[in-house]
Amino acid sequence: MGHTATAEAGSGGLTATEHRLANGLRVVLSEDHLTPVAAVCLWYDVGSRHEVKGRTGLAHLFEHLMFQGSKQVHGNGHFELVQGAGGSLNGTTSFERTNYFETMPAHQLELALWLEADRMGSLLSALDEESMENQRDVVKNERRQRYDNVPYGTAFEKLTALSYPEGHPYHHTPIGSMADLDAATLEDAREFFRTYYAPNNAVLSVVGDIDPEQTLAWVEKYFGSIPSHDGKQPPRDGSLPERIGKELREVVEEDVPARALMAAYRLPEDGTRACDAADLALTVLGSGDSSRLYNRLVRRDRTAVAAGFGLLRLAGAPSLGWLDVKTSGDVEVPVIEAAVDEELARFAAEGPTPEEMERAQAQLEREWLDRLGTVAGRADELCRYAVLFGDPQLALTAVQRVLDVTAEEVQEVAKARLRPDNRAVLVYEPVSTDAEAAEDAENAENAEAAAETAEEEEAAK
Repeated sequence: MGHTATAEAGSGGLTATEHRLANGLRVVLSEDHLTPVAAVCLWYDVGSRHEVKGRTGLAHLFEHLMFQGSKQVHGNGHFELVQGAGGSLNGTTSFERTNYFETMPAHQLELALWLEADRMGSLLSALDEESMENQRDVVKNERRQRYDNVPYGTAFEKLTALSYPEGHPYHHTPIGSMADLDAATLEDAREFFRTYYAPNNAVLSVVGDIDPEQTLAWVEKYFGSIPSHDGKQPPRDGSLPERIGKELREVVEEDVPARALMAAYRLPEDGTRACDAADLALTVLGSGDSSRLYNRLVRRDRTAVAAGFGLLRLAGAPSLGWLDVKTSGDVEVPVIEAAVDEELARFAAEGPTPEEMERAQAQLEREWLDRLGTVAGRADELCRYAVLFGDPQLALTAVQRVLDVTAEEVQEVAKARLRPDNRAVLVYEPVSTDAEAAEDAENAENAEAAAETAEEEEAAK
């Protein structure tokens, strides 16, 4: 079954057609003959929000296992075949989905579709203890390199845990804990695959220099015989009150290069007009060198070396407004925090100026058009709107929805949400390493010795 392509109002002339196989796989196609390339994107409706306590990190671990080989493609073959054909590929995991994607020369599209279908339909035949242990170690090393052993690396994990209460499906991040990664068994992984890696739990988008009829024939040929699976449970409810109700705060003493103030504000869910308004508010306040916080903290006061405020859009739970400020020199965090609160209060009272609204909307419009203008970006957005909101066509009109938001709506969401009783705060305070402490002690001893020598010389005169 299919849906005829028509250019929706505000879509910039972009079109997409929707189809569904008998096994439940949703397929979205979008022709674009500007360049001879094609993007394949496959979203599975599974992320860390689907995990249970004691087995966090399984969604991300499985992202890695999907590149470990399948029935027809062994070991690193997926990478070798795609890259050998002149394409690129990767996969990512978030709270709400796991995705896999390839960008190929158009004449190699069939190869990418065959590869994705082979691992969707036959990964279990290649999944064994050796591949499980191999990728478990890879994920644990990724955690060390990106979270545990880098400055501010655990900030995202800590703020997420503060922002969402214990037991909430978004309380933990997709990377998972070391203990849970160690505890995951081969049978856990197999059951996870059977439950979530089914065609009726996925959306496949193909965008670029394609022949839709031929593409659908390939999709039916390679994916059509994969059986569906009905064992998936819906994710736990992620709804929360509009405001946290009080400020939550944690001080972290670590070996970091500078003091830092980070905060997460509870904001409207993705897919709503209020979320678009919040995005505009944060763009005015903290996106780029022309933003209010950058001008105040970095340029005028010179109390910070970096200041940003961005939006983490979430569909199944409140989104988060992410504030990140690194202090300058010996400036204390309370100085920064007072200035931030002053700017947020002023913005809530006055709202954005017409010039700020125009600039912010132009910035978000450019970002959206950059995404939709590439075959890979458009494929990803079509999957996102199909999986999270049920309608891939919404991706093609997202720009217009941002442009329709008014300054009054931006001021309203800032006044209601960007306030001290609606945030989780993380304060980083640097501590000296053993080497630095030894150097400081040596410098102190040298200074003391120099002072004693000076006193002796003065007494001898």
